[in-house]
Amino acid sequence: MKKILTIMLLSLVITSKTMAYEEVNYEVVKTNTIYEIRKYSDRLAIETAISNQGSSFRKLFNYISGSNENNEEIKMTTPVTQIEKKGNMTMQFYLPSRFNKDNTPSPSNSDVKILNIEGGYYAVITYSGRASNKNFIKHKSILENELKKDDISILSPPIKATYNGPFTLPLFRRNEAMFEVNSKNKGEI
Repeated sequence: MKKILTIMLLSLVITSKTMAYEEVNYEVVKTNTIYEIRKYSDRLAIETAISNQGSSFRKLFNYISGSNENNEEIKMTTPVTQIEKKGNMTMQFYLPSRFNKDNTPSPSNSDVKILNIEGGYYAVITYSGRASNKNFIKHKSILENELKKDDISILSPPIKATYNGPFTLPLFRRNEAMFEVNSKNKGEI
């Protein structure tokens, strides 16, 4: 019960400041009625393996709350992403754009890693509702089928991106399913 209350309190704090979050920058290069393709630049993130949702989120949240070599508080950004890597699910928080490899404090927790995510093209479908696995799988499948119909090569496992805390009404939530895609399909995207 204590864990649930802690997660709910953290989520409430995060949700109450949603409009103040910096979002990862991208350029929309193509849109249709189902999805859009975005071009992202390189970006820094912190990452940890998912053992259970609350524990993984808490490890990353502790890092931005000052559990790092500089005891520096770092503003929350959006989205929070989840992706499978080498058979294991990972969770990622992106670092604000003011950070680079030279000024990013090292994590105090060895389970938290800093990584540079290389820029590239990502196909994205946006949906509202709960950030449940069922909702994600439904939209990931829609996106995957549309990309196959459009002959666009998928380069990554599916990525689950969430932008709101759990206390945001489902109707107002922004969730995304995304894949990195090849930019050299039938000419340029």
